[in-house]
Order: sequence, then C-alpha cells, then structure tokens
Amino acid sequence: MQSIIGNLRAILNTRLGDSPAAAEFGVIDLADLYHDFPNATQFLQRSIRDTIQQYEPRLTSVRVRPAPSDDPLTLVFDISARLANDRKRGLVRVRTQVNHGGRVEID
Repeated sequence: MQSIIGNLRAILNTRLGDSPAAAEFGVIDLADLYHDFPNATQFLQRSIRDTIQQYEPRLTSVRVRPAPSDDPLTLVFDISARLANDRKRGLVRVRTQVNHGGRVEID
C-alpha cells in the first residue's frame, strides 16, 4: 500500500505537460481551471480519475468524489478503488486535499 500511495502522490502532483516524454501524464493544473468555476471541480475530479486509471495499474474501478472541506481554499476528494491483484484486501480508500497552490496531499 505504501508503494501505491507514493505513486499516487507523484502522479497527482505532476501537471499536464511537465513530462516531455509523455505530454498526457499528470493532472490538469488548478490555475488553468479558475476560469471554469463552478465546473472546475468536475474537471479536476475527472483529471484525477483518468490519471490514476492510466498510471496506477495496481488499482481498478477508480472512483473520485468531491468531499466537504473546512477550508474554502482547499478542494477535497475521496478516492476509492479496488486492488487489481488482491481480492483479500479489496477496497482501497484515500482522501486527497488540493490546496490553493495546487499541491495534492494524500491521507
């Protein structure tokens, strides 16, 4: 699990276009979404889900849902998924917080 969490931190803190070898690698930059409010949350939610599905093959059936936040400058998402090769442990759940600077923290 620690390896998966570490990979999620890495891929969710990479912005689209940051990797010259894979232009589609990473999550949309929060700064690019300000003009899309109030739909920005949906765009970021979709970007997080698509990035996890593409670049974390140990997880399947990825779901990303917005969650309430005490801080109006922080977006919170609950991520749930299934471990691809481990039916015993089954469901994985993590909470992400995207701060006003776009940094993603995972609990």
